[in-house]
Amino acid sequence: MSGAGAGGALGWLPGALAGLEEKGLRRELEPLGSMQGPVVELGGQRLVNLCSNDYLGLAAHPRVLAAAAEAARAEGAGAGASRLVCGDLPVHRRLEERLARLKGKEAALLFSSGYHANAGVPAALTGKDDAIFSDVLNHASIVDGCRVSFARTVRYRHRDLDELSDLLAASRARRKLVVTDAVFSMDGDAAPLAGLVELCERHGAMLYVDEAHATGLLGARGGGLCEELGLSDRVDVVMGTLGKALGSFGAVVAGSRLLCDWLVSRARTFVFTTALPPAACGAALAALDVLEDEPERRARVAALGARMKAGLERLGFPMGEVVAPIFPVVLGDERRALRASSLLRERGYLVRAIRPPTVPAGTSRLRITLSAAHAPEQVDGVLAALREVLELVPG
Repeated sequence: MSGAGAGGALGWLPGALAGLEEKGLRRELEPLGSMQGPVVELGGQRLVNLCSNDYLGLAAHPRVLAAAAEAARAEGAGAGASRLVCGDLPVHRRLEERLARLKGKEAALLFSSGYHANAGVPAALTGKDDAIFSDVLNHASIVDGCRVSFARTVRYRHRDLDELSDLLAASRARRKLVVTDAVFSMDGDAAPLAGLVELCERHGAMLYVDEAHATGLLGARGGGLCEELGLSDRVDVVMGTLGKALGSFGAVVAGSRLLCDWLVSRARTFVFTTALPPAACGAALAALDVLEDEPERRARVAALGARMKAGLERLGFPMGEVVAPIFPVVLGDERRALRASSLLRERGYLVRAIRPPTVPAGTSRLRITLSAAHAPEQVDGVLAALREVLELVPG
């Protein structure tokens, strides 16, 4: 069967894959041989893991693992259906209540992933007579959410409030929606949220903020950038993921009760997909407990981040706008980034090369991320290794 496909209608694939390979853009899966953590096994090698989004080190936390198992025993391995059919379980309601409180909102609604939330919510809030205004560096899931809506999508320059102000003023759309990452996943910088709130209020636009890389890290309680800036009650729609700092899987959209009621009926990525499994919800609930009980985890990753930031700046990589433990080492060329990643791996450090279309052409990079489970010596070690590697891959 596979041979027939390769020589028939799918006969174009070998050449297309070869083209990706030639450009340094082909991707391949590489299964871990260990649990997620600060050190992982890959290809029989023990490597310091510096490319995970498990920012607080909760994916392997004993309380989180135990809660996942208990939730599965109590409510099943899977939800069995979408929540509107017969998959609405007590653990979903408990988790939504906790997440609404974390986000400082009246209500919250679980989605199966951050991608599901970003792909479904913009289309539920806009139609063909409307306009969506999206930062050019927003995550791919937001880009796709704009595409599947019937609204006109207008992209504004990264964090450029002046351009966005002009675009909003010129728009005659029935409804306007501004969408932004809170913390941008490939650069670690933050959206100018206070300015965005002011612009949206002035122009009568809705504001959707994706806090995937801010939830659990920023704010007095880990609620995110909106909490940190005291703007939770002025942002219409807030999304957060459960699979990064909270160590589990899934996503949440928080806002007013009316908003969540609307999404239950109109967000296709909620309506037409199986609900989150109980284990993921149980794990997230336990992660929220750890977030409250062990605030030192956030302090630890912040201190490690400051150490990494200073070290990278000494190597000539400016990190002035970084607000989360995400550090872009921009090398430009795809092959240079791949070679640097390979050389770091030889030295015991797992740092992935990030290439187009994930980042704009000419900005291929190493993306270094930290966890509260890392040690200061591991930060110093990768900085020393990177210094060596940079001499071997000159720009």
